[in-house]
Amino acid sequence: MTGRIDVHAHFLPDAYRAAAEAAGHAQPDGFPALPAWDPVDHVAMMDRLDIATALLSISSPGVHFGDDGQARALAREVNEAGVRAVERFPARFGQFASLPLPDVEGAVAEIDYAYDTLRADGVAVLTNAGGVYLGDPRLEPVFAALDRRNARVFIHPTSPACWDATSLGRPRPMLEFLFDTTRAVVNLVLNGTIARHPNIEFIIPHAGATLPVIADRVAAFSMVLADVDPGADVMRDVARLHYDLAGFPLPRQLDALLAITTLEHLHYGSDYPFTPDGSVGILATQLDDARTPSGSVSAALGDNTRRLFGDRWPVT
Repeated sequence: MTGRIDVHAHFLPDAYRAAAEAAGHAQPDGFPALPAWDPVDHVAMMDRLDIATALLSISSPGVHFGDDGQARALAREVNEAGVRAVERFPARFGQFASLPLPDVEGAVAEIDYAYDTLRADGVAVLTNAGGVYLGDPRLEPVFAALDRRNARVFIHPTSPACWDATSLGRPRPMLEFLFDTTRAVVNLVLNGTIARHPNIEFIIPHAGATLPVIADRVAAFSMVLADVDPGADVMRDVARLHYDLAGFPLPRQLDALLAITTLEHLHYGSDYPFTPDGSVGILATQLDDARTPSGSVSAALGDNTRRLFGDRWPVT
């Protein structure tokens, strides 16, 4: 199989759009609106940009709008909608299943359903759910269940609980998403979640956000903090993570990312449709032209993703 494999692609089935708007998220995270999404249009965009397959996920604000029961029902509804998209375009779409976090019992049940019934390619989780961050001890049963499944876990940013005080009125994806991604990954590392669960393959969005430039600082602090898990090793743990290159990795961020991990841990991401297809094309072209020889990054990304999802795309 040739062509890009997109690990950071979103879908908005009608049921999700209606539920998000009813919960007050018609302009999620400061976006002007929820973008339009149609599977036929998505595939047409993929054809134009040589994207062979896209792994669909629900973006921020996720499926939990305050009620556990409703979140469980919505997670099930969107996950089944994702399967229908995959069945309609089986060679073009895969799916990261949504979990109704911070409802731990509901999330564990949905993991079982997603893997045993829906045959999902992995799960998608937000950096925090109602202020409960990834790495919080309350979520340990969820990560234990994912570890048993050898899960691929795609992490997506969302607004922090304090966004109204920190965003200064600007859209949260500009800064707050990057800071919340970093906050969540640091919590996963320092609390030992990554070290305890070696069978989970985490995919970190947006070229690691601000993690590449503060990892050494976190590593230094980890030597003196009393609450760091004894199994944690900051530089070792961030090096084994996977990173998608959605957003603006060039001309500067990619070099910083490659200082904490290797090219083999990087993957393509479009962030469509929250990133419009015209911008997706510009950013893809930048990746195509990156490094020496030209095209070496894009060529590596597809091979990396095929290795990570070898059960779906066996490496030949």
